[in-house]
Amino acid sequence: MSSEPAHPHPVRHRDHGTWLVQFTDRMLVVCPRCGGRASVVPTPGVAAPKNFSALLFQPRRLACAHCGAVAVWTAEERGAGLVGAVPGGTEDPFFRRPLWLQTRCAGRILWAYNEQHVDALDTYVGAQLRERHASPTMAMFARLPAWMKSAKRRDEVLAGLATLRVLARLSTPADRSDAAHERGDRPRHHGSMLFRGGPY
Repeated sequence: MSSEPAHPHPVRHRDHGTWLVQFTDRMLVVCPRCGGRASVVPTPGVAAPKNFSALLFQPRRLACAHCGAVAVWTAEERGAGLVGAVPGGTEDPFFRRPLWLQTRCAGRILWAYNEQHVDALDTYVGAQLRERHASPTMAMFARLPAWMKSAKRRDEVLAGLATLRVLARLSTPADRSDAAHERGDRPRHHGSMLFRGGPY
């Protein structure tokens, strides 16, 4: 699969605390029925969350335009609270399907949730100077693995991201990357809690 030429990159990248959860509004996954590209999005008609962390508790819908497969996800109820999904790893945190955007890179697996996620990673990796303007506790860029942040790996990672950008435009089962399969590195089983009020 050919990759596109690298996009121009800014010399300086300023990290203002982007969280991985911000890219979970739309996720590209492998369809459980046909193996083509499916999308995981908030259930239509559900009000937009007031903050992006609430995306992990929103009801979700998986839909495949090729075979018509549909599935729904709702957060587990625990007392007066909801147990949300936990992002991270090569599977989506809701349905546990392999991500569509995966490729082999520098002896590892490079993945992203959607095109916007690819673009954000591309801007960070391609920058010559990186500045942090937020706490690293939950910030996505601070938590990237060392191999993705290494200057020695920059060209390899940028080439991998270009491959993901091409994959984002493809959708048939035959287009599926050989890296996009179950790997067992799913997020931890317990999730964050959202308390809705009411009796204990």
